[in-house]
Amino acid sequence: MDYEALKDQWSEVEDRDGIRLSWNTFPSTRMEASRLVVPIGALYTPLKEKPDTPLLQYEPVTCKVPCRAVLNPFATVDTRARLWICPFCLSRNGLPAHYKDITQDNIPPELHPASTTIEYRLARSAPAPPIFVYVVDTCQEEDSLKALKDSLVMSLSLLPPNALVGLVTFGTMAQVHELGYTECAKSFVFRGSKDYAAKQVQEMLGLSTSGMRTNVPPQPGRPAPVMGPAARFLLPVQQCEFQLTNALEQLQKDPWPVANDKRSLRCTGVALSVAVGLLETSFQNAGGRIMLFAGGPATEGPGLVVGPELREPIRSHHDIDRDNIKYYKKALKFYDNLAKRVSHNGHIIDIFAGCLDQVGLLEMKGLSNSTGGHMILTDSFTSSQFKQSFVRVFDKDATDNLLMGFNASLEVLTTKELKVTGLIGHAVSLNKKSNSVGETECGIGNTCSWKMCGIDPTASYGLYFEIANQGGPAQHQQGPQKGMMQFLTFYQHSSGQFHLRVTTVARNLSGPAGDPAIAQSFDQEAAAVLMSRIAVFKAEVDDGPDVLRWVDRMLIRLCSRFAEYRKDDPSSFRLEKNFTLYPQFMFHLRRSHFLQVFNSSPDETAFYRHVLNHEYVGDSLVMIQPTLDSYTFDQEGSVPVLLDSASIHPTHILLLDTFFQILIFHGETMAEWRKAGYQDQEGYENFKSILEQPKEDARELVQDRFPLPRFIICDAGGSQARFLLAKLNPSTTHTTNNNYGNGNSTQTIFTDDVSLQSFMDHLMKLAVSAQSSAPLVWSQESTQQAYNVAYADKAKGQLLLWMWGTLRFNVGSAGESPLQLEEGFYME
Repeated sequence: MDYEALKDQWSEVEDRDGIRLSWNTFPSTRMEASRLVVPIGALYTPLKEKPDTPLLQYEPVTCKVPCRAVLNPFATVDTRARLWICPFCLSRNGLPAHYKDITQDNIPPELHPASTTIEYRLARSAPAPPIFVYVVDTCQEEDSLKALKDSLVMSLSLLPPNALVGLVTFGTMAQVHELGYTECAKSFVFRGSKDYAAKQVQEMLGLSTSGMRTNVPPQPGRPAPVMGPAARFLLPVQQCEFQLTNALEQLQKDPWPVANDKRSLRCTGVALSVAVGLLETSFQNAGGRIMLFAGGPATEGPGLVVGPELREPIRSHHDIDRDNIKYYKKALKFYDNLAKRVSHNGHIIDIFAGCLDQVGLLEMKGLSNSTGGHMILTDSFTSSQFKQSFVRVFDKDATDNLLMGFNASLEVLTTKELKVTGLIGHAVSLNKKSNSVGETECGIGNTCSWKMCGIDPTASYGLYFEIANQGGPAQHQQGPQKGMMQFLTFYQHSSGQFHLRVTTVARNLSGPAGDPAIAQSFDQEAAAVLMSRIAVFKAEVDDGPDVLRWVDRMLIRLCSRFAEYRKDDPSSFRLEKNFTLYPQFMFHLRRSHFLQVFNSSPDETAFYRHVLNHEYVGDSLVMIQPTLDSYTFDQEGSVPVLLDSASIHPTHILLLDTFFQILIFHGETMAEWRKAGYQDQEGYENFKSILEQPKEDARELVQDRFPLPRFIICDAGGSQARFLLAKLNPSTTHTTNNNYGNGNSTQTIFTDDVSLQSFMDHLMKLAVSAQSSAPLVWSQESTQQAYNVAYADKAKGQLLLWMWGTLRFNVGSAGESPLQLEEGFYME
């Protein structure tokens, strides 16, 4: 089967099951698996919207303890004896009484060959309706606070009528508003400088150990009514909409005076701690969201990220590298401890930042990353980027239920050939051991089950596997052997019932060593995303140059293993079609905001990495390698062009999609004509339509995107054009373009970054060299040899940044010392 047909097949599987695998044929031995370089991984989107997924109104049939696998199309069923054999543990299980009429032609939906993904609506009801607690920062400018209040009031109409809502506001003090008190506005005030323990919060709010009625069992299909002291602060929307709207509309800017040389005192840590304490006592393991709206950094009390003095700047990447961070470690510890409490309680924390400066996302990222919450970074709450992103949080399905799941957990079962080594995504470990757990660890490992308090239709999780077999497959078995995995996602549906979604995946195990089926089964797009998640996971704990070296080393090893070449002959290097784009993805990953922190604040880096770890393959690839489309007179509609500086022409308009930004760039001539107003003159309708078309296409791109991207319109030579130039492959730089702008239509980029062509040249040389399969051990000699390879190819006077990020070669005129090492370079 050719690559295009395979790609269509994998796309169909993704549409049906929400899953993409890096390898679609599994190696049969551990030795063979170690030679793959890219691990066996699955990018799984449990709640991927699929209208024809069967929703069964009965309990699933499961295998005996400890296996607990759910009946699936790969099970062997004996209709006469009413038995089924579990494909995971090979146990024989009886079918329940209501399956008595089963025949070969009359089978239940879960046994149908197309039902590899199926969903059950369980009899168990949620302990409470969905809960939403707004935590609002009042230390803001009037216009920003007013825009935020308007958005919050509007959001009340988007919530289910029975949803419980609460309000916590904070500035110098934190206040919990008692919505159940209707005589006048009443709130409980907490000092912003004090660290309150969970018990203190609950005692001050007058919450007992259980705020819910325990003597009356909940009725099926109907959430239990809220009882007890918590009902003063959390009430159904339909009951408290008037009081809550009044409370929001009457919110004033924090009255505490702020000197001109000081920041506002903002006790974000105390406000979050109080909100967590409010839900913790009465609503443990009931689905709830704490939504933080921060207009600036925490400057007071526990969790402060910067002091109140304006002359003291908030930490940068450079400060973190030099360990010049006064508050960072203490704040990180505070928010991480809070994240553990929240994820244990089954609640979600969303962070909405509306501020030009940093608000401390770097320190607070664990709150969203551990609980499956959203993280939205915008310049202000007045921006349409915030307003539209916030509305999309409350998107609904065809049955008018919110498109969000609560209190979710994911369990993975595997056949004996496979073991799960870990998960990378927004979840925490449930520390569940089973026969499916591998010896090694990748991401959040040593468990086969994870908790993700919040889950939505685009939430994707990278799962990594290893091969357990030491020897080859048993020869006496007929037909190809299969390795199987089953994903069990248990979650609280926003309708109030618990659901279980089951996806079962089976793939052939390879035959004898060197089976070409393994190489043909490589999905380079899924592999690039799975490897980028590992790189980002490493970047959180390792130095940037170490991560880049790891990315390069893995790429060289993969190319050395799967390319066709004659030893030491780079010109003979050939990659199969399903490998050709992978080096390009890695080139762009190395230059991306995920691994390069230059020109990004620590908050932006935390935001970018958060979103990458949430999205499915298609959107993740756009983040790694943005798409570029061109519009001009001699073509109809848009034409995809290379993400390269050579794609810039005076008479073209470009549309760049980086996922986080949508940018429309007008070439020099196009910009001059537009400024001259030709589009408004008669006879220039064609020009007017070319100007409008990229805007129309941009609107389509942002239609379903979350968070909403930043929209930029710019011209050649303008300051905003830097966003485009930073993403392009610098194939035409000041060192390659010797025409100095004379008679050359392409854009010159002033950069010392290596181009994709140079990157590929060095990759080929290293992949075909005799040392490519050995581990890369740096020494002065090997560095000099690497330099010699680079120097032999390059013209004089050219600065070449070689593949390893910390190593620069200054190619000067003959006789000069050619080798220069950047500060911080060290030998491994």
